[in-house]
Amino acid sequence: MTELLTQLPPAPAVWTSGLRKRYGRRQAVDGVSFTVGRGEVVGLLGPNGAGKTTVIKMLLGLVRPDAGEVMLLGRPGADPRSRARVGYLPELFRYQPWLTATEVLRLHAKLAGVPADLDTLGVVGLADRAGDRVGGFSKGMQQRLGLAVALVARPELVVLDEPTSALDPIGRADVRDLLLALRDKQVAVLLNSHLIGEVERVCDRVVILDHGRVAASGTLPELLGRGSLRLRLDGVTAAAEARLGAFTREADTFVVPIEDPAAVPRLVADLVGLGVRIHAVEPVRMSLEERLLTIIRDGEAA
Repeated sequence: MTELLTQLPPAPAVWTSGLRKRYGRRQAVDGVSFTVGRGEVVGLLGPNGAGKTTVIKMLLGLVRPDAGEVMLLGRPGADPRSRARVGYLPELFRYQPWLTATEVLRLHAKLAGVPADLDTLGVVGLADRAGDRVGGFSKGMQQRLGLAVALVARPELVVLDEPTSALDPIGRADVRDLLLALRDKQVAVLLNSHLIGEVERVCDRVVILDHGRVAASGTLPELLGRGSLRLRLDGVTAAAEARLGAFTREADTFVVPIEDPAAVPRLVADLVGLGVRIHAVEPVRMSLEERLLTIIRDGEAA
């Protein structure tokens, strides 16, 4: 039996079923269910008021759900031990301004009951400011410190609520690299962000909330559909049209559905071999922002 148990895959980092929360007359969260696998980066998207932060707070025991279940790292969400290996960066936070970055990290390590890993300050780009008082930090530097605090206990799950809201482009790129590094270490990440481009770059899956419900979820290919290829061509013969297959055309521009991006070089080579002059090749796919807006507008029209 023990050998069989060791062969079972680990429980998901996050498992939720039927989460509900009402504030007065407003149903903030209405039957939300989703999972985050180990080593997976999942983006939580939706307009303001969609219920994203409330869902995060219910996951972490900061808000008690009216109904539904939560499991974190294989333990019931109500069990304090379930959060021992969870790192959290809230959207709004403040640290004692009279403390240095090192002192803040040591304080939170002590609260978590783990040794202080001061190398975390280097991971978030604050190694040279470790001895400076937090009161003199810019918003971006405080955001970096918040990330360090979220990582100080070497968590297996990291929950980030708007982690790049105060960061410049370099800071956002640093956070993106950090998330990819966490994924490589099999650390699960739940990311709530309004910066859709960042979500599109790093997330394995996306959960879209609207009016407290899951409006859509899945991998980016599942949500965005297959891509297309826009080609500006000259000298297209009947044989070239047959090689293109199904296409739409406007003047010298052809749009061809593409199932596998790896097939594009072969298509281009075949067209050249058929005497077609190729002036431009451009991949086309619906962006995550366009998909999000479509889902929200369809929900408003329903």
